[in-house]
Amino acid sequence: MFVATLTYDTLRFGEFEDFPETSEPVWILGKEYNALTDVEKDEILSDVTSRLWFTYRKNFPPIGGTGPTSDTGWGCMLRCGQMILGEALMCRHLGRDWRWAREQKQREEYISILNAFIDKKDSYYSIHQIAQMGVGEGKPIGQWYGPNTVAQVLKKLAVFDTWSRLVVHVAMDNTVIIEEIKRLCMPWLDLAGEAAGEGEVNGCPEGACALAEEETALWRPLVLLIPLRLGLSDINEAYIETLKQCFMLPQSLGVIGGKPNSAHYFIGYVGEELIYLDPHTTQPAVEPCEDGQVPDDTYHCQHPPCRMHICELDPSIAAGFFCKTEDDFDDWCMRIRRLSCKKGGLPMFELVDSQPVHMVSVDTLNLTPDFSDSDRLERFFDSEDEEFEILSL
Repeated sequence: MFVATLTYDTLRFGEFEDFPETSEPVWILGKEYNALTDVEKDEILSDVTSRLWFTYRKNFPPIGGTGPTSDTGWGCMLRCGQMILGEALMCRHLGRDWRWAREQKQREEYISILNAFIDKKDSYYSIHQIAQMGVGEGKPIGQWYGPNTVAQVLKKLAVFDTWSRLVVHVAMDNTVIIEEIKRLCMPWLDLAGEAAGEGEVNGCPEGACALAEEETALWRPLVLLIPLRLGLSDINEAYIETLKQCFMLPQSLGVIGGKPNSAHYFIGYVGEELIYLDPHTTQPAVEPCEDGQVPDDTYHCQHPPCRMHICELDPSIAAGFFCKTEDDFDDWCMRIRRLSCKKGGLPMFELVDSQPVHMVSVDTLNLTPDFSDSDRLERFFDSEDEEFEILSL
């Protein structure tokens, strides 16, 4: 018996409404637009279309050799995880202002990003890799994921991506610890500190001289994922304004979550509506061409994006942020602290300089997945989200 989500076809273009003509700003992943003229609406659509859109696929090689050949009905949160990480890779290698156009010559970096998500076992972030890595998080292949589980799986898979060299950090217990993140993104600090006690060789700390150049980079790009619970069965309205503010941050990667029975990738808002990309349509699996190019039309949403009222959002989400440099992270910290001082909304998470005394590192305890903080939190999410899931025989 599989835990799955509702399946429906979102490629019926007539079902999509254009942006309303409104004086309220439209925010898309840290970029502000308005929708008063057709030209401005075209700019919005160009930005949305340039995001990677991962949907259900069919007829791909069996997962694990003998498993499913389609993720229809169970893979929507996995696809949302691909979208939020895909956005991070786009910012990392192409920049936030890069725009996609049909039949344009594909940049080498863009091809490499797409290849990382192709539905086959040897792609870094394929449905195969996510599904099989999820087994270690207690999720059998074919079972629906919560936002926390997909965040934990992406964290594990990113270790093998030596091209992007991302640090994917999942902040647990609604707490972001600055010291912890800086230690992860600047590992040379710890290595140099340890070597300093061993003496120096040719004017530099012994051991530090032997570090590979990439290991001494000043900052490894950060993908920060924060699993959150913003209410019990419904979102607490006290968090709504704070959630909106997250889409206004230049470091925003959006939010993965959804509404009962379906997961979505939220990329912005207008008024009281969230703007999202919907993975709930099944398309044929894509094979790269012999010349290395990737047929990419189906990886970009070329119709107006979906919208839903923010109060319909299920309270179990994961917010994402990308900090390419240390300055980006310091700027993010400053903005988050400013938000926490504003009236009119509750902070969704806490930002602290160092680990609070009451918190114990899971890595220090070397706990197994069955008893880790992430697993306990995911079981809490799942127990509170029974209406978020349906059983499919």
